[in-house]
Amino acid sequence: MKPIEVADAGPEARAVLEDIMATRGVTDVNNFWKYLANEPRMLAHVWASLKELMGPGALDPLTKELIYVAVSITNNCEYCMASHTAAARAKGATDAQINELIAVVGLANMTNRLANGYRVPVDPQFRNSDAAPKT
Repeated sequence: MKPIEVADAGPEARAVLEDIMATRGVTDVNNFWKYLANEPRMLAHVWASLKELMGPGALDPLTKELIYVAVSITNNCEYCMASHTAAARAKGATDAQINELIAVVGLANMTNRLANGYRVPVDPQFRNSDAAPKT
């Protein structure tokens, strides 16, 4: 795959790329979007999902970016780690916060693997309805 520049994109992809630029107030889009432009339906789907979920909601913008960084670390996505760490920093994340986030992600991955390896049953008090997410 090769990146598709905005000027070279077909009408469907170009509309999404232009919306990204307008929404973000930038004159070009990141490489991620240029590569997704190879499949305009996925480009539109991902952009709509990102706008919806990363926009205003119950979580503040910095928390959302830190979660994104944490998942990106776990999934070993270099691109997403870099882009969302930059976004988190732009929203006020400090070096101390990023370092602590990395440590917590490492700890969580370790303890998750230990719990899975030992097949630790979930304690009854964690199974009650109060511990479950509210929908």
